[in-house]
Amino acid sequence: MMRKTALMLAAVAALAACGQRTDTQPATNLAENRVAGAQHPSFCFFKDEETKGWAAKRAANGDVAVSGKAHVKDSRYVATLDSPEVSGTTAKLWLSINPNSGAYGAADDWWDVSSTISGSAAVSDVTVMCGPKPIAQLKLPAEAAR
Repeated sequence: MMRKTALMLAAVAALAACGQRTDTQPATNLAENRVAGAQHPSFCFFKDEETKGWAAKRAANGDVAVSGKAHVKDSRYVATLDSPEVSGTTAKLWLSINPNSGAYGAADDWWDVSSTISGSAAVSDVTVMCGPKPIAQLKLPAEAAR
């Protein structure tokens, strides 16, 4: 499976380098890897053992801050938390990969990922998604909920 992931990332790099599009392999182009009409990835680039340490806490302004770690072997890419969606007392964030615009990779290829969800003061339940599947269900402590 690791080899498959490496080959997929190599294909992404090759397509980006030559500027070609392919509609037969949508998962190889990160820009095209979005659900129509939505802002979150439709494909999960991570195995279960490649994510860990998920936590949610309330920021000083009442918004929810989510953090965790994700493993990306190829340092040309960085793990990110994107596309928060809030609905009442629940929120979802999507784990994804994006091109690494920095000069460095992550220690042991584990990226610290975090995001503060704007307008989430009423949120008490957070789900971290990877493509269509939930990878972490987080509850805020009752005393922190507002």
